Amino acid sequence: MSDHLGPYQLLSRLGSGGFGEVHLALDPDGRTVAVKVLHPHVAADAGALARLAREVQTMRRVGGPHVAEVLDASLDVTRPYLVTRYVQGRPLSAVPVPVAALRELAEGLAGALLAIHRAGVVHRDLKPANVMMADGLPVVIDFGIASALDSLSVTASGAVVGTPGYLAPEVLEGREAGMEADVFSFGATLAYAATGRQPYGQGPASAVAYRVVHHEPDLDGVPGWLEPLLRDCLATDPAARPTAERICDRLGVDPATPVPPPPARVVRSRGGDVHELDTRQWRPGDRPRPGSPEESRARHREKVRRRWVIGSGLFVSLLSAAAWEPLPEVALFLLAGYALAVVADAGVALFARAPYLRSRIVVDLAGIAGTAGLCLGLNAAFSTFTLALFAGTALVAGIAFLLSA
Repeated sequence: MSDHLGPYQLLSRLGSGGFGEVHLALDPDGRTVAVKVLHPHVAADAGALARLAREVQTMRRVGGPHVAEVLDASLDVTRPYLVTRYVQGRPLSAVPVPVAALRELAEGLAGALLAIHRAGVVHRDLKPANVMMADGLPVVIDFGIASALDSLSVTASGAVVGTPGYLAPEVLEGREAGMEADVFSFGATLAYAATGRQPYGQGPASAVAYRVVHHEPDLDGVPGWLEPLLRDCLATDPAARPTAERICDRLGVDPATPVPPPPARVVRSRGGDVHELDTRQWRPGDRPRPGSPEESRARHREKVRRRWVIGSGLFVSLLSAAAWEPLPEVALFLLAGYALAVVADAGVALFARAPYLRSRIVVDLAGIAGTAGLCLGLNAAFSTFTLALFAGTALVAGIAFLLSA
């Protein structure tokens, strides 16, 4: 039996991290989302929750195809939680490496890093496990959470605030860390994707951390076009690392236009502080985000609809051609009925602002013209008896297909 958390219906547990458990869930409109339920020891820290509530406003300003946007949050309940876009795929840490589409991965991660930093957010825990691969493209998850919950009480309770080998030297040494630390993690993540090896080796966390601070990374096998950039990103001195803008420039990535902040709503932390939370409202008819489950379903529906337009057009043209000489009124009625049905469907799509509207209208017009033209061509090429046999066979086959489906 499924559980409910606020307005969200929890469907299944996806995994667990240092700060909470992630569940696949449905929002009130039936759309899939990811709900991160904070661990009890994190939820018990009122100071950490207040800080997270303040940071969520900034985190909501991060948007784009390569980040899992924060959609909602409720931090003043018994089980505090965050809601993000659900990304259907596998983490980079679980896919075969070296990654074949390395350039696409590098460009996508660079775009995600730029979007995060433009909003003033520091990820603080960028690593292969926090990069989801969806249809071959990367989507960064959990940005800003580690930075927001990096307090002494939370850390002392056992939460992991990073992974040695991907944490920058200044983080490991307890020095002040900013966006330059994310650049280091970006370089280490790409080095793993390019070589299939941890850039600072394996072993106890303390040994890996020592190599991060005192040794050079293992970049053997990194392609020549990427190796200089990764070496700069993995520099021990934070000031020597390139910015996200500079990384995009070196990779030839066109910086995306910043996503405007969505409407605001109120979220309260356990301590009673009131904060404004920017929450994007999903409305029926909005074009789904690329790579989301909604986008996949929309593509599937459009593919099925296109097949029906073409298939029914072929069938109508065959019936109309068979009836053209003995019953011309019936032939015209069939053609007119098909055209009217297709135009009505296009009108409904136009009114509802359906996805792929332009291609749908092109298919509809081509279907109407093609059906009429095919009808005339078949009538000129075959006898009425032959066309009647074809039409009867097609009718029987169509009924059999519908019954089996």
